[in-house]
Amino acid sequence: MIRSEAVWTQYLDALFNAHIEAINALLPQTQCRRCGFEACRPYAEALARNETLPNRCPPGGDEGAARLAAFLNRPTTPVDRSCGEPGPLKVARIREVDCIGCTKCILACPVDAISGASRWMHAVIESRCTGCELCLPPCPTDCIEMVEVNNPSSWSSEQADAARSRYEARARRLNKAQARSLETPEDRRRALVAQALERATQRRESARKASA
Repeated sequence: MIRSEAVWTQYLDALFNAHIEAINALLPQTQCRRCGFEACRPYAEALARNETLPNRCPPGGDEGAARLAAFLNRPTTPVDRSCGEPGPLKVARIREVDCIGCTKCILACPVDAISGASRWMHAVIESRCTGCELCLPPCPTDCIEMVEVNNPSSWSSEQADAARSRYEARARRLNKAQARSLETPEDRRRALVAQALERATQRRESARKASA
């Protein structure tokens, strides 16, 4: 009896995880946190548990909100503008003359779309940028701006899949570094920077909500 209950539990867990994956596949994978969650996957998990609304993803636009609502069999509503305004894709661009090579934007980027090294000029890999804007708050010289791409087009499923792959690879890399128990000064420095970035993000969200 116990074995059959365990098998049934595993089966239900598998069904629930498949449901989460199906929801996550409908999200644009920008990992921008505008929905109020740490990334697209946690938002999908909350949607699967019916803990949040399907209209909190500005990058997906009203069409994306409608797709989520239809899949979840919920009422269709436009994107909640308190989460951000939908619009054409914008990418980050770094003004070379003002960049001091602090690496803070590199650490903040959830999809490894910024190249560079400490004390060397950084550059955004435009084809990888999801427009999440998470690199803006930590920049000490305000040398990053968001610009519309030359040939704006809809964010494709291929781009979403690629962004998700980079995000997951980055997460694995960070988890591996954390597993080393912060054994080097560089690891400790990165951890402190990550904490500072999180505080900056929280301050930004608080300011945005206060002005809404």
